[in-house]
Amino acid sequence: MSDFSSASVLIEAPADKVRELLFNPATYTTWSTAIREVKILASDAEGRATKVEMVIKAGQLKDRVTLDYDWSGESNTVAFTLDDADMLTEMSGSYTVAAAGDECKVTYELGVALSIPVPAMMRHKAEKETIDLALKELKAHCEEL
Repeated sequence: MSDFSSASVLIEAPADKVRELLFNPATYTTWSTAIREVKILASDAEGRATKVEMVIKAGQLKDRVTLDYDWSGESNTVAFTLDDADMLTEMSGSYTVAAAGDECKVTYELGVALSIPVPAMMRHKAEKETIDLALKELKAHCEEL
């Protein structure tokens, strides 16, 4: 997948607290309305999820996906790629959390492809809506804690 949609948000919470929530897929159902179920299938020696099954309902998209999480990059970033899905043929992205004083900046990148042909403009719009909703809900949840 060559192109991604991305957006960032400033959250009034310490970066470590946001990372703790965001880098633990098991917590996603507590703050994301699009993620209905999460099942951790495998973890690494440090207890971080490496294979996760999720039921997603984001707008028109309803799918059961299995994602592989990659922790090999910088410590403030987690990346994921699609292992298996019912409708999606590709899905990859990342979350990056960077300290910004008393706040933190979260950047979410996402790229998807469906098993049916979808014009790039519509795909980017759906990616952007998914990203915007996720960041809005993450921000609201973190600022309530």
